[in-house]
Amino acid sequence: MPKKSTKPISNHSLSAIKLLGGLIRAARKERKLTVLELAERAGISRGLIQRIEQGDPSCSIGAVFEAAIIVGVPLFDVDTKQLSQKLNQTNEKLALLPKTVHKSRQKVNDDF
Repeated sequence: MPKKSTKPISNHSLSAIKLLGGLIRAARKERKLTVLELAERAGISRGLIQRIEQGDPSCSIGAVFEAAIIVGVPLFDVDTKQLSQKLNQTNEKLALLPKTVHKSRQKVNDDF
């Protein structure tokens, strides 16, 4: 059994995780898939599917996304072509930004 997370999680994030887990559970039941069948298709354990559906924030995002895709829960409000375009745009933007960010060593005088 996984350890309880001691990292602080905002209420907004927790609500979003629980919502996605509930959507996955509802979609699984609509498709008449058992937890074990979804687990086998996703290549993960039955227990992990149960934790995903309960909204456990310690589940890996890859496992959550895979379960969502298998049962047909849309992850973004775009189709596959738009998602690919957005990924390309993001990569282009990242190519223009610095590879690393360093904390400024100069003290900013913001007394006005």
